[in-house]
Amino acid sequence: MFARVLIAVPIDEEFTYLIPEDMDVEVGRRVIVPFGSRSVTGYVVALEDEHPVDFRIRPITRLVDRKEPSFTNELIELAHFVSRMYFCSPGQALGAMIPSGRRETETSLFDSQTSFTPIEHLSAQQERAIGTILSAKGIYYLYGVTGSGKSEVFLRVSESVIAEGRQVIYLVPEITLTHQLSADVMARFSGRVAILHSALTPSQRLKEWYRILHHEVDLVIGARSAVFAPCARLGLIIMDEEHENSYKSGSSPRYHARQVAQKRCEMNGVSFVMGSATPSLEAWAMMERSLVTRIDMPLRVAGGSRPQIEVVSMLGIDRCISPRLEDEIRRTLIQRRGVILFLNRRGYSYYYHCDNCGHVVECPHCSVAMTYHRGSGRLHCHYCGYSHDLVDECPECHSTSLSVAGHGTEKVEEEVSRLFPSARVARLDADVASQDRQTVRAVIDGFRDGEIDILLGTQMVAKGLNFPRLSLVGVISADSTLSVPDFRSEERTYDLLEQVAGRAGRYDSSGRVLIQTYRASNKAIVAVERNDARGFYAQELEVRRMLSYPPFSRLVVITFRSRDKEQAEGGARTLADVVGRIVASSRLEDHVSIVGVSPCIIERKAGSWRYQLLLSSQRILMLEEVLRKALSLCSWPSSVHVEIDVDPLNLM
Repeated sequence: MFARVLIAVPIDEEFTYLIPEDMDVEVGRRVIVPFGSRSVTGYVVALEDEHPVDFRIRPITRLVDRKEPSFTNELIELAHFVSRMYFCSPGQALGAMIPSGRRETETSLFDSQTSFTPIEHLSAQQERAIGTILSAKGIYYLYGVTGSGKSEVFLRVSESVIAEGRQVIYLVPEITLTHQLSADVMARFSGRVAILHSALTPSQRLKEWYRILHHEVDLVIGARSAVFAPCARLGLIIMDEEHENSYKSGSSPRYHARQVAQKRCEMNGVSFVMGSATPSLEAWAMMERSLVTRIDMPLRVAGGSRPQIEVVSMLGIDRCISPRLEDEIRRTLIQRRGVILFLNRRGYSYYYHCDNCGHVVECPHCSVAMTYHRGSGRLHCHYCGYSHDLVDECPECHSTSLSVAGHGTEKVEEEVSRLFPSARVARLDADVASQDRQTVRAVIDGFRDGEIDILLGTQMVAKGLNFPRLSLVGVISADSTLSVPDFRSEERTYDLLEQVAGRAGRYDSSGRVLIQTYRASNKAIVAVERNDARGFYAQELEVRRMLSYPPFSRLVVITFRSRDKEQAEGGARTLADVVGRIVASSRLEDHVSIVGVSPCIIERKAGSWRYQLLLSSQRILMLEEVLRKALSLCSWPSSVHVEIDVDPLNLM
């Protein structure tokens, strides 16, 4: 007997191994096999009685899964879909799906803000949404303001599907459940719940995986990779906060969980339900074309109303906190209500420059400015982690007149403490979060309980948090995301501002949001101020249509990186030339476009030079076929690394 085995290497083929007579091998088991001069984990995808070869076939070394298989035929089929779609081998795709643990251990659960406690009385819009979703199989989108009760709709629909003997996958951007909330969800679904998240060890994840395989689980809750959960009786997939970038994998295979979920629901003939207050442009376009059924949920179930939103121009103001925002903070503190200040930039200042010649101190390994952190008194690179002490002399003109510019969360914290010396201020950003989870929990609980008056933070405070005493949200700089040279920058700005604004006014009509900006007329900022989501989506879709950008085309970006700049650029130009010849010879000029070869926005990262080739087409299968043919005709030095990203979310 022989086994055909997939291995997580970038080779698109199955490898054949001899099955020892005393070994019980079946499809779906992981095995250890010799591969070249090393031993690796393989995935058995087929068995055969004989295999005609002219050379000696090496035997399987041993079983990893001794008791039973760890993956199903459905996952093998899904791996081939991921392989075709995202330019990886089937073995790499399967390797990304299956936990790497060898033994099962107990799981541990920790913090989140999603409540799974049942709501006794549903609103009319919730009842209507549940009825619509359960009426027919399809793809649905809950388009509802923050606080409209989307989560309860998801859970009620899940209960109905589970009552029919089916399983549900519930995807969330990130999952960290508290013991209290995990108790809520366990009680609500009779303990038949598996929770998958990145903080589980491989062995803990394997334990949950086997519970799903053994049909001991009705509900699987997890982040991106939970879309691969081995549910044999799949009845529904839910994707909460569909717009979040974390659903897109940042390493090979660079899959998007939305696309994989849609494919899996299609394979199983079941419904796919998404939801967000700020749908992605791709999802909105599908709703406009009636490919997805939109269910509007415009009202907040707790009775709150949309906060009053005011845009404050920062032109001519040389400080972090404008006089207008300062007045509002003072008024809110007098009322003993909470204030959140949002700035999507950590550190004290975001560049250190020479006052004489203007030279900006950059990371020696990346083409980005170093960020000054006052706490450590050092300059840090937020891309590769390099840091060094402040320099005393400009490396360009040797002037000793150097200073910091721009402001990060540390600088805003300093200014807020100076303006409001009696207020209790706390900061929540990646620097604080890296300390420990208890510190983050203490800050969140302290703000909720009124022990902290002003909470200052980055994206960590922009979404998912519920604070009844919160009255004022101040956005320190709405321009930080607009400054990124990416076609999605305005969409991201709108999403972020709308999510931040959703923190205020969830329980009453006293919520206020002040947005500080140098670009008050920008359409994303104007749309948030006027509560004109449909107007923003219409304008942005028209811009994308004129430029032939997603969702009116599909993009593939191929990034070449090397320690040698000429090799990186040469690799990109070589592939562009080959693609151009294939397109011309096949007369596909109207279907596949070479947007161009250019340095990446961050040209150098962690010591490697980076160039990218951008391809565009309205027919993704045709584009992928052309690219595969071109790649098969090209070769590069081993020092050149190639990364392929289908439907990239950013071009950084």
